[in-house]
Amino acid sequence: MKILVPIKRVPDYAVKVKVAADGSGVETEGVKWIANPFDEIAVEEALRLRESGVAEEVVVATIGPEGAEQQLRYGMAMGADRGIHVVHNGELDSDLASRILVALAKREDFPLIILGKQSIDSDANQTGQLIATRLGRSLATFASRVVIEGASAVVTREVDGGLETVRIPIPAVITTDLRLNEPRYASLPGIMKAKKKPVEQLTVETLGVSPTVAVRVRRLSLPPKRGAGRKVANVAELVQVLRDEAKVL
Repeated sequence: MKILVPIKRVPDYAVKVKVAADGSGVETEGVKWIANPFDEIAVEEALRLRESGVAEEVVVATIGPEGAEQQLRYGMAMGADRGIHVVHNGELDSDLASRILVALAKREDFPLIILGKQSIDSDANQTGQLIATRLGRSLATFASRVVIEGASAVVTREVDGGLETVRIPIPAVITTDLRLNEPRYASLPGIMKAKKKPVEQLTVETLGVSPTVAVRVRRLSLPPKRGAGRKVANVAELVQVLRDEAKVL
């Protein structure tokens, strides 16, 4: 079995991003890019399945500009066998990402697709669901435990109020939650080996996918600065302020 793991390039969560002067997006000049942390968890889970004998090959894929290959190489440095880079410099939303990844899945036989439940930049939490729908596959989201049993996957899911365990047939799509595993660090030998591993470069056009997006960001802006606090004399005054000034009651 081959496993496909999409990896998204995102700004480093430790760096404070700045909104562009025209409000069209965030400043990308000088930004440190990393692999989406939820996708690192997905890579780790795929590698563990390969190491346990469930899978024979782990393939990582990314969509983005030329520089995104660095995050793809990181996935291969962790241990993935090869990479696929769909070079795309335009806008990208969950809808377009899912259509591209579906096209990749149809080019090869990937019985299992594992990806992060969301990316830390857009936080949309949509791509996995869209992929499963478009491929007509079973889906398990927010996975905190995955066990492959024959032609099915037993997945423990993080849900409101606790955990839910479901059994889904393979082929399937699984999205990962934080508690699924602890991703390994890419070792120096792994980094050196990753430089020699094959990366196939494709374009949206060669996949026969329209580059149009369903969602466009019109404008970004920083929240207003928080005003100074003030003291109230008693509960009655607090209620009055919340009702008449803050308009929250």
